Amino acid sequence: MFTRRRFIVSFSAFAASARAFADWPIRKKKLLPPPPIHVYFGTDTNKGVSKGIYQSTFDPTKGQLTPPVLAAATARPSFLAVSPPGPGRRSVYVVNAINDPAATVTTFTLDPASGSLHQAGQVPSGGAGPAYVSVDSTGHAAFVADYMGSAIASYRIQPDGTLSQPVERLDFKDHKKFGALGPVASRQDNPHPHCVTISPDDRFVLVCDLGTDRICVFYIHPETGELSDPHLFTNDRPGCGPRHVAFHPNGRWVYCINEIDSTIDRCLWTATQYSDAPQGLLVNANFSIKTIAADFPASKNTAAELAISPDGYFLYASNRGEDSLVVFSIRAKDGNLTELQRIPCGGKTPRHFTLDPTAEWLICGNQDSASVTVFKRDTVTGKLSGPTQTVPLDSPLYTLFV
Repeated sequence: MFTRRRFIVSFSAFAASARAFADWPIRKKKLLPPPPIHVYFGTDTNKGVSKGIYQSTFDPTKGQLTPPVLAAATARPSFLAVSPPGPGRRSVYVVNAINDPAATVTTFTLDPASGSLHQAGQVPSGGAGPAYVSVDSTGHAAFVADYMGSAIASYRIQPDGTLSQPVERLDFKDHKKFGALGPVASRQDNPHPHCVTISPDDRFVLVCDLGTDRICVFYIHPETGELSDPHLFTNDRPGCGPRHVAFHPNGRWVYCINEIDSTIDRCLWTATQYSDAPQGLLVNANFSIKTIAADFPASKNTAAELAISPDGYFLYASNRGEDSLVVFSIRAKDGNLTELQRIPCGGKTPRHFTLDPTAEWLICGNQDSASVTVFKRDTVTGKLSGPTQTVPLDSPLYTLFV
């Protein structure tokens, strides 16, 4: 029988044990800071100062970059992509954006410890002035957009990580298939594919054609890497000049930044599941917003890059001319954007920027002021502060975290 006396004795014993435990020295597990992250910068070698790809390390606890050093000499590496994580060494794919039909795509093997790059292969890009390279999440296929060559090309990724010869090359000068040119003769003299963005399910490629004001959607044949006939999307605003697109984390909204008229459009994305002939479709959501301030002359600006925060609450954009970074909130109900902040980029011509893997920092490459700027990002409000650091680097074109 559990008596009151026995309860008191038991409680006293428990209290004594608790006091003894409280007096016992507890060793708290020391939390190790996250390791530095490898960062690579593609640069414009045409100016004769930069020599290729530069490597730095980034400390995400302090938001600090080490001084960039040359990692690989290569011609005008304007856009980079990395293979997905896997059991072997990863590869970095680089477009060599020279205005020559013999332009190339170069594969580098990445040393995971030192971050050093070793050239492993080089193949034709399929046309002049390659501007974009993308790799699917399985590591089996890659795609390149040739801005000056008015074409895109697809590749198989071989077991050693290098690219095959082009599996397919599509010439966008076929106006019956890809549409007529836009009205801005100085910028839309030819088709200009500017991106090859892969859908989150790896089944489709979206190509922004600045020259025709269209986004072309292709189905990727999984067995061959070849592309279907395109579904063409237009926002019915001639002269906008679509440049890049980004998928929202919910997979339903696609945002397009338009270079010529400095706007961002929101589109609706849907894809059929038919195994024989799937279709990916963009639908105009009839929403557009300016990236520049109302009083800034549109003719003096070209919009450049956009990125969406991992939580899907904020979108970031850059302006070359206004030389600004703009923060938009994304309305959960419908995906429409509201401007939250406009901040100087800390340099001139912010061609490309990216969020670091923690999403607590934004790194901006300023092409015409020979600098890379670091901004602190408030993950709650989405707003930026800084620059907190400015690093010298001539003609940065692209930033890649690995």
